[in-house]
Amino acid sequence: MSKFVKISNKITKFNKKLSIDGDKSLSIRWALLSSQSLKKSTASNLLLSEDVMSTLKCLKKLGIKIKISRNFCEIIGLGLNGFKYKNNLILNAGNSGTLGRLLLGLLVHSKKKLLLKGDRSLSKRDFLRVIKPLEKFGAIFDSNYGKLPIKIHGTNNTKPIKYFENKGSAQCKSAVMFAALNTLGETTIKAKKSRDHSELLFKSLKLPIKVIKRKNHDIIKVKGKSKIPALNYKIPSDISSAAFFIVLAALTKNSRLEIKNVNINPSRMGVFYILKLMGVRIVKLNVRNYKGEKIADLIIKGTNNIKPINCPIKFNSSAIDEFLLIFLVAAKAKGVSYFKNLSELDQKESPRLKWGSKILNKIGIKNILTENSIKIFGNPDLKVNKKIIIKGFLKDHRVFMTSVIAALSFGGKWQIFDKESINTSFPSFLKKVDYLGAKID
Repeated sequence: MSKFVKISNKITKFNKKLSIDGDKSLSIRWALLSSQSLKKSTASNLLLSEDVMSTLKCLKKLGIKIKISRNFCEIIGLGLNGFKYKNNLILNAGNSGTLGRLLLGLLVHSKKKLLLKGDRSLSKRDFLRVIKPLEKFGAIFDSNYGKLPIKIHGTNNTKPIKYFENKGSAQCKSAVMFAALNTLGETTIKAKKSRDHSELLFKSLKLPIKVIKRKNHDIIKVKGKSKIPALNYKIPSDISSAAFFIVLAALTKNSRLEIKNVNINPSRMGVFYILKLMGVRIVKLNVRNYKGEKIADLIIKGTNNIKPINCPIKFNSSAIDEFLLIFLVAAKAKGVSYFKNLSELDQKESPRLKWGSKILNKIGIKNILTENSIKIFGNPDLKVNKKIIIKGFLKDHRVFMTSVIAALSFGGKWQIFDKESINTSFPSFLKKVDYLGAKID
């Protein structure tokens, strides 16, 4: 099977309704928390991506019983610190930073030694940011200078900690929360604003958590040693996956797209607010609450008048996975857009800030890049008529999918490598694009 796609034509206008796969962050968190219950938990619309499958494989190796059929999954947990496995077990997190970091939180109590590894891409990413706080619980980690592989030797005598999370990383915060679940006493986290899926799931399960919201940070208090009830969940659609089609519709003249049942968690809605400020026509309908998460249907219409933006940094953490797409929108703006304080982009699967600049350069958009910012000189009349090759981005699914959206929006003859990377988060991506009328070889 080919490892790349070829795109030679822009997409034409469309008027469609679209469903998006289940939310990756919630799919992984559901599985990990269900493993800590003594009861049977079920999930429908579970995302069947490599990251989620890696999660289920790790849990099976830790003794958890799992049944899966299509996108329906059943997990029978073993309770807090109930994992059963042989000494020196090897777990593979694949490409998933969410799985790797959150699983370490559950393993601080491990009775036997384990080794956590990942693929080439994940092995380049920083794990010291979770190792340091988790060591305070009493666990011992032996790592490759803060990177995978990591040897874990847990402790049965964990102690609650106080932790200041200053990076705006939901993964770091959640890893500590997961470790606190099986620690007698109250763990306190002062956390810079970031996604709050873990907090909402804890509340939905009626676990002893208290969240005090301040202007620039949250105070999160978790009392451990509570029994975790079953979590039966219909996973809502992923806003990060929906964002590819929101941007495609916005950049395609005279188009209209309706996306059903999207998770519009406020801590994930940075892309929505940024695009609205840039003049993208997008509205929410049928807003409702489900297990603490907000769900809505979204309608997007093609936009001819994109506005430049000096992007407020308050949206950075809630749009961190969508900035590559936002840069494409800025490319069509009439004026200069400026995005700053984006160093967290380079803590993902690849140095995404640099990749954003590379893609803009290839389509002929002037930009000025620094270590943590980018200035984009938009061109509302942008049309691409040349051959473009995108390759060498270490299995970064978002670089691949953003490149596809760029090709379909701006034209040109594209050859985009790393096709299989979509299996990480959005296996049906190319089928959805095909449904909207794209011609991809």
